[in-house]
Amino acid sequence: MVSFAIRRFLAMIPILILLSVTVFSLAKLMPGDALTGKIDPNNANPEYIAKMREQLGYNDPVPVQYVKWVTGFFQGDMGDSFVHKMPVTQLIGERIENTVMLALASLLITYVVAFILGMIAGRWPYRWSDHLILTFNYIGYAVPSFFAAIVCIYIFSIQLGWFPASGSISVGAQEGTLYYYLERIKHTILPAIVLGLFNTAAYTQFLRNDVIENASKDYVRTAMAKGTKTSAIYNKHILRNSLIPMVTFIGLDIGTLLSGAVITETIFTYPGLGQLFIDSVSSRDYSVVMAISMLLAIMSLVGNLIADLLYSVVDPRIRLR
Repeated sequence: MVSFAIRRFLAMIPILILLSVTVFSLAKLMPGDALTGKIDPNNANPEYIAKMREQLGYNDPVPVQYVKWVTGFFQGDMGDSFVHKMPVTQLIGERIENTVMLALASLLITYVVAFILGMIAGRWPYRWSDHLILTFNYIGYAVPSFFAAIVCIYIFSIQLGWFPASGSISVGAQEGTLYYYLERIKHTILPAIVLGLFNTAAYTQFLRNDVIENASKDYVRTAMAKGTKTSAIYNKHILRNSLIPMVTFIGLDIGTLLSGAVITETIFTYPGLGQLFIDSVSSRDYSVVMAISMLLAIMSLVGNLIADLLYSVVDPRIRLR
């Protein structure tokens, strides 16, 4: 497994180079630049703008700009944010904790709910419980996440007052205190529920169908003929084989959830990477846009590697060489 992980890591290097070229090229193809987004050309001195472009290296050849950017990125220097007036590394460091917390909470909700509902629907298919779960899945497929977020804010924040409608912390909460951490959790619950539950539908359906399919396999009939308890067959034999597709989703979700939280963070005004990315695109803060894009790409590659490594844990028949 170690040799496989090393080979996969080395194979990621050319992919990262290609991704960095793509991200840099897309940023350059966008209209204007970070200086354009911060300075109004109609009210600024043209000589000052020209001087700033020279100092920032915008007049350098594109290959030179790319080498400077990618070298600095992998050395931990992602440039400075024109909008927030601080290093991009520091800015992302302040926001990534919120996004990771939201992503982990939503992942926990997604897989716990999908595991329970998928096993119930798969073990007792075409009964009232299965029909009820399928109805929930159809609703999850049909309802847009932004609409669900607005409805949840109206019901649970405005009408019932159970959860805050926006932000990640209440005013006056001092960092390091118990009240501070409880407030962080309280502000995360509602967006995590919206992000997690509406990702559950697809996973529940996949697990249900896989359980039903595996229940008709020869190894299940053999176990039944030997007198193995039904609960042991489902909880040990069928479950282990049905979890393989779920492992794939876990690896993919590590990367996609960080980017998939863009809509949720924007609606809940939750200060994470998703909201920062949208704001940076609007203000043409390209150093932040490129840094977040590269981080999301790296997380997707790492997620795929983790999924491959988990295959051998879930199914001993799979050996990584």
